[in-house]
Amino acid sequence: MNQNLEKIKVNNGKILPLMETFTTIQGEGFHSGKLAHFLRIGGCDIGCHWCDIKESWNSDLYPLINVEKIIETIDPLVNLIVISGGEPLIWNMSLLTDALKKNNKKVHLETSGAYQLSGYWDWICLSPKKNKPPVPELYKRANELKIIIYNKHDLIFAKKNAKHVKKDCILFLQPEWSKKEKVMPFISKFMLENPNWRLSLQTHKYLGIK
Repeated sequence: MNQNLEKIKVNNGKILPLMETFTTIQGEGFHSGKLAHFLRIGGCDIGCHWCDIKESWNSDLYPLINVEKIIETIDPLVNLIVISGGEPLIWNMSLLTDALKKNNKKVHLETSGAYQLSGYWDWICLSPKKNKPPVPELYKRANELKIIIYNKHDLIFAKKNAKHVKKDCILFLQPEWSKKEKVMPFISKFMLENPNWRLSLQTHKYLGIK
């Protein structure tokens, strides 16, 4: 493909670096337990040291796939589509999400919120990171706020971010997987003192599924 043409297609979201596409049970947050098809888009510059999918960071590792071909990978019987990463909002999500909506899919986004919002979404899970905070629009649009708890300071970070979301945004604390035994006692204590927060567990990892 001509490099200039490829750049145009990347910029308008016609082609995207697709890391993987798979059907599983959503294991986190408000929609935990639902059957979902995940589209994992490559590329992320947030750099969380505890990230459990660091192989998603370099988008150059993954083929640029046409939106039409991405749609073909989805099980037609699955209604819920989760677009994750990486950080999906590095890319223009408008064409992909428009195509999904035309196929009568419910489209969910998992994002750090560090980039401007593009696309058409039924649900937005905002998971802010300290080294690259969300843009203001993402706070206003988030349906759920999910804070990963690696240490006690993350509880302060959780309260800080909760001040910026809308009143009906659902608040979740999620223990970082490698530290779950260590952090659960003070997460529990925090929730007893702040009952508006819920607990999110990575149930797919407990079940041993993707």
